[in-house]
Amino acid sequence: MSGLGELDRPATPDSPGARDARSRECPDEAGPGTEAPAGGRPDTGRTAEAGAAGKRPPYAARRAADPVKALMHRHRDLCERAVDPLEIAAGLEAHGVTDRTAARFRHRDVFTLAEEMYARVPRDGDTPAPPAAPTEPRVRAGWIVLALLPGALCAAAVAALRLTAGRPHPVVVAVAALAVLLALRAALRRGPLSAGTGTGAIWTCWLLGYALLGDGLLSAALTGGPDGLPDGTADGPWPVTVVPVVALVLACAPAAACAHLFAVRARRRLAVSRGLTDFSASVRPLLLGTFALFLAVLTALLALTAAALGEPADYAQALTLGALLLPARLLAVHGFARPTRLVLTATAATEAAAVATVLAGRLPGCDVLAVPVEALVTAWGPAGVPTSACALGALTLLIHASRRLTRASAHAPRSSRDDRVHPDNPPHTSRTTV
Repeated sequence: MSGLGELDRPATPDSPGARDARSRECPDEAGPGTEAPAGGRPDTGRTAEAGAAGKRPPYAARRAADPVKALMHRHRDLCERAVDPLEIAAGLEAHGVTDRTAARFRHRDVFTLAEEMYARVPRDGDTPAPPAAPTEPRVRAGWIVLALLPGALCAAAVAALRLTAGRPHPVVVAVAALAVLLALRAALRRGPLSAGTGTGAIWTCWLLGYALLGDGLLSAALTGGPDGLPDGTADGPWPVTVVPVVALVLACAPAAACAHLFAVRARRRLAVSRGLTDFSASVRPLLLGTFALFLAVLTALLALTAAALGEPADYAQALTLGALLLPARLLAVHGFARPTRLVLTATAATEAAAVATVLAGRLPGCDVLAVPVEALVTAWGPAGVPTSACALGALTLLIHASRRLTRASAHAPRSSRDDRVHPDNPPHTSRTTV
């Protein structure tokens, strides 16, 4: 009877043919949802019914047996549409997988984990296809022309208005402004500066419009004006500041070149990096260098424009506005449009509030509303309002860009960035995170 008791005790078969192919796929231990009846013996009838119904082993057991396979099942769409391991690595990083997480899957970093996942994706042939070389954005003649067009139209319009005798006609000014805006719109929809919808285009136009008309309006409002509409001159009843706007429109082409340079260099460093930390450390100086290069080019354009038009350059206002618009566009291009909209909206609202409080201060008993703006204008001049607002917004976006644009997921192909998960685009379900 003792021998029968030993045979009746549950144990793992140890003979070579004791387990067939189906039984080897199942874990040895019972899953969390399997309960043994009294006496410690497994319910073989219930197990047979579950096997006949095609019931798979519990997820925890399958993950313990092959954690990489479980991760591939969770990110099946990403693995199937990826054209190289870098795309899988960027997608995993976007879903919260770090090098420390990869260590739980028995890999040194996310890149080696992505290489195994890419190699294990079923292919048409017997052997997996070799990883494709990382594609880099190419310089195209079309977007070069579009990037140069706004500056050329703006310079031609200003030259034509300056060469005409007498005051410029409002209709001519409106047509010239419309042509420049349409050219800017075309330039921002093609090439390195192209991004999706909802990138704050309306507030960008407001900021450029304030750079052209805002300082004159604020100065006139503080002295009891304005007494008339702007006439395109710097000494009229509503003074117009032309140099910063012309220089910023001319800087559209350098901005496109800087965005292209940043995308190409970041993609190359993604191909040679072996860890997310190493990639972030190598891309952060590249981002800051691109930012400094654009500001240097913008400074040169301001000096040339001021010399050509014979007006003050107003470097502080123009440079802070350029420092705000470049990181805003880079974030929007790489899929982070929400912080761009928020900061541009806050900056434009600050400028509008400054003018509104000065006008509201004329009402009886409301003169206290204009005191902060009057103090700021007394200390720094009318340009102090847009300069301080744009500087604060630029600093905010630059800090945000140094965190977001140094991630591998920011430089993945656009098809794999459409549904990525980050704090600006939270996941729809809990199954997409690790």
